[in-house]
Amino acid sequence: MSSDSSGTTAAPAHQGDVLVVTDVVRRFGDLVAVDGVSFRIAPGETYGLLGPNGAGKTTTISMVAGLLPADAGTITLLGRAVGPRHTDVKRHVGLVPQDLAIYPELSARENLVFFGRLQGMWGRALTARVDEVLEIVGLADRAKDATKEYSGGMKRRLNIGIGLLHQPTLLILDEPTVGVDPQSRNAILESVEALSHEGMAVLYTTHYMEEAERLCDRIAIIDSGRVQAEGTRDELIRLTGELDRIRLTGGGDVPEAAAAVRALDAVASADADRHSVLLAVRDAPTAVAGVVTAATAAGMTLDDVEITRPNLESVFLQLTGKALRD
Repeated sequence: MSSDSSGTTAAPAHQGDVLVVTDVVRRFGDLVAVDGVSFRIAPGETYGLLGPNGAGKTTTISMVAGLLPADAGTITLLGRAVGPRHTDVKRHVGLVPQDLAIYPELSARENLVFFGRLQGMWGRALTARVDEVLEIVGLADRAKDATKEYSGGMKRRLNIGIGLLHQPTLLILDEPTVGVDPQSRNAILESVEALSHEGMAVLYTTHYMEEAERLCDRIAIIDSGRVQAEGTRDELIRLTGELDRIRLTGGGDVPEAAAAVRALDAVASADADRHSVLLAVRDAPTAVAGVVTAATAAGMTLDDVEITRPNLESVFLQLTGKALRD
């Protein structure tokens, strides 16, 4: 393998998926924490493991990071086996754990330099990369301050910076926004979005439905150590059979408008009251223009058009019989 000027080992050429997890199992005594989990992550893809605390997410990523051996199944990164004894492949993984892995007496810059040297980075390349990471995580203006003075959100952002410092092929983020303020949370989410746009594969665990919907190209709903369903947001929602809702509010000939939109192919039902029509439709963003045209042509004057779409919370409830945060 070749090395670049920063001292890090370049990833070998590999076609296809960055990560392939196949039927992995992990037991702790009689407890089966992970039970036959499989998934793949492509370059530039953000893949989410969505589930409640205790679902098996952290155990899964601990195996993916090579910290825990799998009792059964296989994990490959860039075509090479992953496990505690396979040290070379770990160079291509950046792990951001739930627990903070920073030195409180050191500044953000000093923390990054220390961890960069552990990754074999040095000299001008390390200095330049530290500056770049400080900008990415929004800590450039506090780079010289001891991290013990940081807020919880700032520490979380530094934790992420350490994980991506060596430009890993796969970045693993385990519940990175737990316990942070809204401003820091949004900064973290923006950073993750930028990384995937730059081609980094990201494995993201969360029990926040809105984070999975915002960040993840594909999502695995995991509960009791098993993947209950997998797909894009829209693919998962289609599993429930739920339809989108459009509410038209206004005046004029509301009953006639309800009859007109009811005849459209995308509309499953349309119920009218004095000032509104509530529709159940397939793919509301596509259907709404035709709905509005038909309603106004039928004599309804519109004051408001509201679209409501099913979310991952309803999918999780249907698949597992319990709410996501239970």
